[in-house]
Parts: sequence; structure tokens; C-alpha cells
Amino acid sequence: MSAITPEIVEQHGLSPEEYERVLHALGREPNLVELGIFSVMWSEHCSYKSSRLHLKKLPTEAPWVICGPGENAGVIDIGDGQAAIFKMESHNHPSYIEPYQGAATGVGGILRDVFTMGARPIANANALRFGRPEHPKMKHLVKGVVAGIGGYGNCVGVPTVAGETNFHPAYDGNILVNAMTVGVADADKIFYSAATGVGNPIVYVGSKTGRDGIHGATMASADFGEDAEAKRPTVQVGDPFTEKLLIEACLELMATDAIVAIQDMGAAGLTSSSVEMATNGKAGIRLVMDNVPCREEGMTPYEMMLSESQERMLMVLKPGKEPMAEAIFKKWELDFAVIGEVTDTGHMVLEWQGEVVCDIPLGPLAADAPLYDRPYLSKEEYKAWAQVKPLGDIPQSTDIGADLLKLMASPALASKRWIYEQYDRQVGGDTLQTGGDAGVVRVHGTKKALAITTDCTPRYVYADPYEGGKQAIAEAYRNLCAVGARPLAVTNCLNFANPQRPEIMAQLVHALEGMGEACRALDFPIVSGNVSLYNESKATGGGSAILPTPAIGGVGLIDDYAKMMTLNGMQEGDEVYIVGRDLVGQLGQSLWLREVCGREHGPPPPVDLSDELAIGTGIRRAIEKGVVSAIHDISDGGLLVAAAEMSLAAGIGMGIENYNDHLADFAFAFGEDQGRYLVTTNSFVELCEAIGEIRGEKVPVHFAGFVGGTSLRIVDAGVHVELSDLRAANERFFREWMEG
Repeated sequence: MSAITPEIVEQHGLSPEEYERVLHALGREPNLVELGIFSVMWSEHCSYKSSRLHLKKLPTEAPWVICGPGENAGVIDIGDGQAAIFKMESHNHPSYIEPYQGAATGVGGILRDVFTMGARPIANANALRFGRPEHPKMKHLVKGVVAGIGGYGNCVGVPTVAGETNFHPAYDGNILVNAMTVGVADADKIFYSAATGVGNPIVYVGSKTGRDGIHGATMASADFGEDAEAKRPTVQVGDPFTEKLLIEACLELMATDAIVAIQDMGAAGLTSSSVEMATNGKAGIRLVMDNVPCREEGMTPYEMMLSESQERMLMVLKPGKEPMAEAIFKKWELDFAVIGEVTDTGHMVLEWQGEVVCDIPLGPLAADAPLYDRPYLSKEEYKAWAQVKPLGDIPQSTDIGADLLKLMASPALASKRWIYEQYDRQVGGDTLQTGGDAGVVRVHGTKKALAITTDCTPRYVYADPYEGGKQAIAEAYRNLCAVGARPLAVTNCLNFANPQRPEIMAQLVHALEGMGEACRALDFPIVSGNVSLYNESKATGGGSAILPTPAIGGVGLIDDYAKMMTLNGMQEGDEVYIVGRDLVGQLGQSLWLREVCGREHGPPPPVDLSDELAIGTGIRRAIEKGVVSAIHDISDGGLLVAAAEMSLAAGIGMGIENYNDHLADFAFAFGEDQGRYLVTTNSFVELCEAIGEIRGEKVPVHFAGFVGGTSLRIVDAGVHVELSDLRAANERFFREWMEG
């Protein structure tokens, strides 16, 4: 086999220092197969070498957490002997190169992460970020990504119930596609990935291995150059119908006692799945590459180990269970092959055509992979670098009604109907709510329901990573409370640019600090997640980094779905209240400031975590007691946008009375103060009694107006916008863009 040159090392994404570590680990020069295995296992995508140090600071435990980070997905107890299993993953780089397959295989991969632990997937969600709509490639990317998500999820039969879609120039050269899956399993039948039992057979099941996706993990761990199109072969190709068969076959086998360990083949394919299983089980592994089912002629061990072909799983079975397992997989028309065994050597050994073609100690591959404490700016240094201009003098709004119409028509707030109508939201028959503050899905055969939300405000995180990280968690918490769910746990997808730049590393470190503080204060632990770095592109000229985007996936539990709350249940004559602290009118980094004034100035609104906890608890209590008819959290666009969204959802108007005499009308209308909900009820006294106190004081409940009519009004400010005009503005963007 040819000698490893510095050029070959560089092509594999390893630095000279990392290659020296490989030489030290092996005590010799690696061959190409071994180099390829080190390359993918030490990639950012698999090793988290730039983030592991800081991820350890996140809270991951609670009495209801069964399994936190480190497995395929997080597991929480939802009572009655049942568990919810969920995770969020990125498929950013593949989706930019080949949007349909990139997004589709992102959905397929996250589904496998969940059902590999024994859960039947019951819901999907997503968080999408695109560049400027006028960018020449953006319409193609949006169409492809949405079609890929819908095409895969719809065919597999898992409803897509929640998500968010944002547009910003920072994503012109590097879009973000984050996919989330939630499943339900029996709490005593959860499957883990630790390979144990020397001599136990290792079996490969699912689709055959092809040459698609080779070096996908390495590609996802580097920024984009001018050659993005040339990376198309590193994008995997998905088959949702095979995935559906794989789900059913795995769940059927899981109902027996045959499985010792199971792992899906995701990033880095057969390499990462086998290394992780052996490492978690503190064992060794021997694979006979001749036995790997291949769909292409002449595939080498290098190609087999690095392929990211989809719909494949690796299992360790109990001895003698192979014939039964094979019968199940053959019945479902899937490949089944015994390709190796668990050993006690602590090494990964690969054999091919009677020869050993790889022998690597497992320690350096996984547990002892490189770990970097990369330099990062302090909060003050970051502030100086980011140069976010102070808020300064704010232009006065000359027409609040016109501003509202402009906001509701903007890509940020425009109706996403064009997107969600491509997703099957009702398949399975258990979907209770989509399109509100959170998606809600019934736990089949019970009164329980799971609420699911995805949240992040990247413009806040860029302006102040610490406050932005706090806000992302608080927003997810608020959205779950707003539908009546008790927030239980978080998964995340940490999307950032090049961590070798101290300013980008500062975004990651300070955002994690804010997230961790919020999770601790709200008793809302992080149980799974994904880190996606190097999301920037040289191709757009000058090195374009994304906005820091720590996307949050929140999951909560509703004990009785009959008490689920929506934002569209208000009735004529209901009173409208704002629940939360007195309005300050925070316009820094607000959507109004950006969309109407063309500025991205000022600090983001601060988050008071003790207020969030108390107010959220009070909101849930009011829902539980049945004293409210509709609730919406107040976030992007402020109070008037929340009121508009509630009115459009219910098809009924609302009259708001300005209770804040000290504020300018536009700050009252569009300020993005945190920790607030807009609530409708027919009983103020019962609402106040249910909501309770914060630190010994009554939670502020402000009268804001009445439900009724065919328009949205701020009475004192003379604002009057017909719902028909609001709806027309809100529905316009996607229709005109996609038809244009």
C-alpha cells in the first residue's frame, strides 16, 4: 500500500499535529484504511474536539431523565412505564450541496437515532435557516429542502408537527437544516449501544453499502470553498420506504431477547457505529469486510468503512439468535449479514481477503480523541469585535398599522403554509396541534400528549451570545407552557462557524453559558444534541459566517390532552390580558427595528429567569384550571404581532387598549420584552387566582382589551387594521416568491 504523504493527510482533514498523534497511537505509519478511520473519528462532526470541553458544563440530569447525552438520543420518563426518546441533528452542508437528498437523509438519520433505542417515532420537527430570498440559489434550496423533509417523513409515516423557518443574509452560503424526532418506548425496553460479551456476533442489517456519502463527516467538519458542487458525491441518498421496513424489523426483533446492543450507521457509517459500540462496551471488535453487503462491484475496505449509505444498522446479538434475527429481516426484505464478533482486545481489527487491513487501539479513536481548549474572546472583547451599534435615537413610527402589515408580510413572519402543506401532519392519527406555539402529539392509547417546539433567535445570539443563549432556552420553555405542557428536557443543535476563530469560539462558549444557566434555573436539562461547526463559506466572497444559531428542541408533557391550550380558542367578548412584568418596550435587535427601520442595532432584550419560571408555572396552572380560552407567547414582533397571530388563527378581531402611558405607541406595540404571554379569558378574578405570585408578589396581569370585531385595533393609538388585509399580507410572500 502506498506511503501516506502530507498531501494525503491534508485531504483527510487532519492537521500535521494530529497526524503525529496518529503515529504515536499506532507506533507506526497507518495504512490508508486506518488513516481514513482516524480522519472521520477525529472530525469535528464525530469527536466534538472543539466543543466537548464546554458541553460538559451543561446540566443533563433530573429525576425524570433516564439517559442523557452520550447515547443515540436522550430518554426521559413520561410516567406509566413509558419514556420519550428524542434528539435533534444537523444536515447543513449536505443540504446546501444537494438540498433534496441532504434534507431527506437528515430526517432519515434522526429517525434512526430514535428507533435504534427501541422507540417508535411519533413526531418530527425541524429548524431551517436560509439566506436572502433574492439570492439566486435560495429558491432552489428552499424548494429542495422542504420537498426532501416532506418526501422522507411522509413516506415513513411520521408526522411533522413543529418547526421554524428564518431568512437572513448570513445564511446565503451556508443554510441550516436541523431535524428533530421524538419517539415513545416502554421505559423497561430501552436499547443501548454498548457492545459486550466476548464472541457475541456482530450483525449488519438494512440496505447494502454503496459509495455514496464517503467522507460526509469530514466534509461536514470544514467550511465551504469554491468547490461546493464538487462535493456532491459526499451527500448520501435516502430511501424512506426501506427506512419504514427497517423500523418495523428492528421493533419486531426488539420485542425478543436477542439484542445485546444496537447502533445506527450515521455520520462515518460503519466506522463510527462499530467504534462507538466497542468503546461504550469497553471491548474490542473484529470485522470481516468480505461479509459486508455491498451494492457496487469492487468496493474496498476503505470505501466500506467510510460510506454513509443510508438505512443501515449494526447490532450485537446473543449467540444462537442469528437465525431468528435473519428470518425477521429477510421477511422485511432487508439485508442481514454476520460481519464480525466482539473481542476483548480493545482494538478494532478489520480483515479482508484473509489479511488484516486495519488494527487500531480503540482508545485513541474515541475516548482519547483530540480535545481542544480553543482561544475565545471575553464577553467585553466579543462586544468590541461584534461592533453592534447602540440603539441610539430610534425613528418614530408614522403608521403603526402599516408597520404591522409590513412585519406580517416579511419572510420572518409570513405564513409558512406553503411549507407545512407539503408535510403530512396527521399521519398516525395522534396529532393534536400544529402551527401554534408548540406541536402536540397524543401518546397513543393514553390521555397524555407530548408537546414539541424548536426555538432560537440568532440575531439575539450574535448581539450578545450569553443573553441569546438564555433566551433560546427560555423561548422553548415558554412555548411549551403556552400549550399547557410541563417542560421536561431539551435537545439542541449548536450551529456555529469556524471555531478556530476566537470570536466564533466566544459565541459558542458564551451561548452555552447562557443556555446552561437557563436550563438550571428552569429545571429543563439537556439530554441530547449535536454540534455543527464550520458553517461558513468562502464561496460568497470574504468568508461568510452564519449567525450563531444554537437551535433548541424542547419537549414537554401534558397529563390530559383534553386540557391542551391553543392560540385560536378565544371567543367574542373575551377579555385580553398581558401576563408578565411591566412593559419596557425593548426594541434592541427587534424585528420591527430590522424590517421597518433597516437596523440591527442595540442589545437583545434581557431574560429574567426567575420570572420565566414563576410566570410559566402560573400560566400552566391557569390552563389546568380551565380559566383561559387562548394563549400565545409574545416574542418576535412583540405584542401587536402576537395579537395579530391570535386573531388570524381564530378568525376574530381584537381591540387593544394602551395601558403603558409612559411608552411610545410603537415601543408598546413592537417591543420584544421577554417572559410575557397574551391571554384571553372571561374571568379576570379566576385568572389572577390561578396564576399566583412571583417572589411573594402577585404575577402582573395587565388588562389589554377585548376580543371582537373584524379588525385588530390599538384603541388609544388610532390603529385599525382589518383581518382581511392582515391575512392577505401574511399569505403573500411565499405565494409570490414561489410563483414568481
